[in-house]
Amino acid sequence: MRILFLGDVVGRPGRRAVAALLPALIREHDPALVVANGENAAGGLGMDFKTARQLFDAGVQVLTSGNHVWKIKDFYPTLDTEPRILRPANYPPGAPGRGMGVYAAGGVEVAVINLMGRTFMDDIDCPFRAVDALLDRLDARDTPVPVRLVDIHAEATSEKIALAYHLAGRVSAVLGTHTHVQTNDARILPGGTAALTDAGMCGVRDSALGMDPRAIIERFITGLPKRFTVASGEELVSGVWVDVDPETGRALDVGLVS
Repeated sequence: MRILFLGDVVGRPGRRAVAALLPALIREHDPALVVANGENAAGGLGMDFKTARQLFDAGVQVLTSGNHVWKIKDFYPTLDTEPRILRPANYPPGAPGRGMGVYAAGGVEVAVINLMGRTFMDDIDCPFRAVDALLDRLDARDTPVPVRLVDIHAEATSEKIALAYHLAGRVSAVLGTHTHVQTNDARILPGGTAALTDAGMCGVRDSALGMDPRAIIERFITGLPKRFTVASGEELVSGVWVDVDPETGRALDVGLVS
């Protein structure tokens, strides 16, 4: 079975790119499951019910997120009621929503786990210990769920790679998000775990991580706060596909979408 994973969707251009390009990707790859990180889908910072619904209508089946998922407070109840939307599992108890879901995909159950790193990020619970606890829950189920996908939303390359090795042989894929720049290190680790440091983004190609570069340049030069706006221009979709043995959960192949 093939799983298709798209990097951070940035603002209206990102949503538009997914709506325009995902159908062709689905025809090309015939994925059993399509997952995307939607934490920047609303105005380039946050997610709301409308933008999530647009991504679902475009063909995305599960939405992961990260630190910006808390930007729009009116969205918090949706995190509790919509099982197809995840927030990082390692937020402390009491945070709205859930960090793991199990979804039917082509006759197979797939567990999707959303984590967030701590290096240069928010000071939250340990993602390594959090994912260990979630895997213990999956292992204790009466019905096995060998196909397991992890979105690690993190800034530091070393933290993403360390987590991938920590989970090698225990999950099908560990795919990084948050930095919006697709990396060229897709590989399969010992034990059959696909790994990629960052899946990239869905948004404007000629931009600074999906945003208009001019305000960002001015902020770097002056050191003063600036309001960032979503860029406009040629749009792209970036991500990764992973082929998985549905019986063992081992990754068989992995490749970039760009």
